Amino acid sequence: MRGSAVRLGLMAVPVAFFAAFFAYPVAAIVGRGLKVDGVWRFGRIGEVLADPDIRDVLWFTAWQALASTALTLLIALPAAYVFARLDFPGKQLLRAVITVPFVLPTVVVGTAFLALLGRGGLLDELWGVRLDTSVWAILLAHVFFNYAVVVRTVGGLWSQLDPRQEEAARVLGAGRFAAWRRVTLPALVPAVAAAALMVFLFTFTSFGVVQILGGPAYSTLEVEIYRQTAQFLDLPTAAVLTLVQFAAVGAILAVHAWTVRRRESALKLVDAAQTARPPRGAGQWALLGGVLATVAGLILVPLGVLVERSLDGPDGYGLGYYRALQSVGASGGTFLVPPLEAVWNSLEYALAATAIALVVGGLAAAALTRRAGRLVRGFDALLMLPLGVSAVTVGFGFLITLDRPPLDLRTSWILVPLAQALVGVPFVVRTMLPVLRAVDARLREAAAVLGASPLRAWREVDLPMVRRALLVAAGFAFAVSLGEFGATVFIARPDNPTLPVAVARLLGRAGDLNYGQAMALSTILMVVCAVSLLVLERVRPDRSRSGEF
Repeated sequence: MRGSAVRLGLMAVPVAFFAAFFAYPVAAIVGRGLKVDGVWRFGRIGEVLADPDIRDVLWFTAWQALASTALTLLIALPAAYVFARLDFPGKQLLRAVITVPFVLPTVVVGTAFLALLGRGGLLDELWGVRLDTSVWAILLAHVFFNYAVVVRTVGGLWSQLDPRQEEAARVLGAGRFAAWRRVTLPALVPAVAAAALMVFLFTFTSFGVVQILGGPAYSTLEVEIYRQTAQFLDLPTAAVLTLVQFAAVGAILAVHAWTVRRRESALKLVDAAQTARPPRGAGQWALLGGVLATVAGLILVPLGVLVERSLDGPDGYGLGYYRALQSVGASGGTFLVPPLEAVWNSLEYALAATAIALVVGGLAAAALTRRAGRLVRGFDALLMLPLGVSAVTVGFGFLITLDRPPLDLRTSWILVPLAQALVGVPFVVRTMLPVLRAVDARLREAAAVLGASPLRAWREVDLPMVRRALLVAAGFAFAVSLGEFGATVFIARPDNPTLPVAVARLLGRAGDLNYGQAMALSTILMVVCAVSLLVLERVRPDRSRSGEF
């Protein structure tokens, strides 16, 4: 009973947060779309789903998300091993760099990939190959975005698994692959499933990438919701598509929760700094070389395109576009303040959103640590819904619901961090939960026998073991807050734009100057993210109290 009371107390804040800032706005939007003169029109659902074009959108949304997830896992899992088990020069810098794509606005990345894969792009110039308006361009861009999700989520747990267990299996006669398959892989299943789930949800709701690289031939649910809302003003159809998206994501989360919890077990976790070793043997050196080559081709080349375009001005290469960011007039009336101020706005918003996400997500992860009944398992799945629900719907919902007491926040600066934290919380939960559930429950029981309260037991037993996971979670929350665009574009004030909103506004206006400034702001966003994540990578947990865990 005491444990249940503690769990319910921990769940109170996350439940209130999601009810006020997610469930209420989304329900309000759906209600406006399906209610006519106060009467629910559920017949509209059948009409929309009977449309062959809508069915094609549903089919493409599902299979491209599955293909993107599988391809991302295939390419990124070797990198997760390299970052978890191998120690090499520049590792911390490279870990920060691979996370940068995750924060870039999708419109910018779509433009960069178009320059690589489209007419006159790098592939076209070198080999006469074009991949624009094709599924392959979409899939590669999705891998570019989500590469870091797999590397950091899986690698975070992998780096804390005791390598002596796999070594013991090899001493008993198992080969290298057999030892990994029977010892390490089962322990990694929750982290791999969590990473796969996040990648699937992000690709399932893909918007900018599909719109730019797919052309008119391809459309996801997110793209269709945007069209029906912003272009056709057809709220009933948009509401139906939102419900379909919501139901599909809910079913996926339910299956994920059921399958993963059956495979969870307590693991022996060690200090991540003790598991990394310099590469040994031709196999490890070849694997490291392959990962570095993949990062160079998949991550660095598109990012290099952004830097090159930000420097390529009308008078040759230089810093002209960067200097123009300091002036209001240079943007042709796009902003009320110099575009460069978006940098400081984004940092302030991201720090506030990270703090909110860590508090809400940390409490939720602590509540979900111990196995419980269906109510808690359902709560686990609900925490992931913001990743699978249209950001357009959430942004509109904020505008029409948070405008009266006691939640009159439309003129408050906190509205933007709240929207960003909605996306950050699932990453905090999914990053911390596999590590928390891997902690041996007998350690907590021993602490309780010695008189420790649940709070002190968590502080003395769990916290020292999950500090690194907490830093990884903070990095993810900060990164997604910097790059959040879908909801922020509706609620960011003109005099306080964020970097992604500023980039999108510049790209939406004609002229080489606006385009060059957009590339310059994108490069600044890339550098800010890399530096911030590098600082987090250099923060080392205090091991003086944690010992050999």
